[in-house]
Amino acid sequence: MTDTKNHSKGAVGSIEGRVFQPASFAELAEAVELAFDYRGDVTVSLKSGESLFGYLFNRQVSGPESYLELFPSDSAEVRRIRYDQIAAIAFTGEDTATGKSWEAWIAKKDSERRAEIDRIAAEAKTRGIL
Repeated sequence: MTDTKNHSKGAVGSIEGRVFQPASFAELAEAVELAFDYRGDVTVSLKSGESLFGYLFNRQVSGPESYLELFPSDSAEVRRIRYDQIAAIAFTGEDTATGKSWEAWIAKKDSERRAEIDRIAAEAKTRGIL
């Protein structure tokens, strides 16, 4: 699979800026899985020459009937694209998860939960429940 990277964009460890031009069905399926897990928009280039930019939210791998589904950024209509129509997948949108670790997310959620507990406890005290 041809994989190019624009080294001026994206963070270390991110696939932001990469372009995958799969040479086989297995490589295409791998690129689609990466795009499905990516937390940013992608550009899907079709063999017809058309390019679609949007968020890949679903895919179904079932041999010749395999497809992906995309929320295009310029339309409210969901686009279903068969794998055999895809020439390349580019990770062109900002990777919103770059630099954000699971541990940081857990700490943030824990802090939010503690603040909510404190708020509810203060409210209960004001009402005379506690």
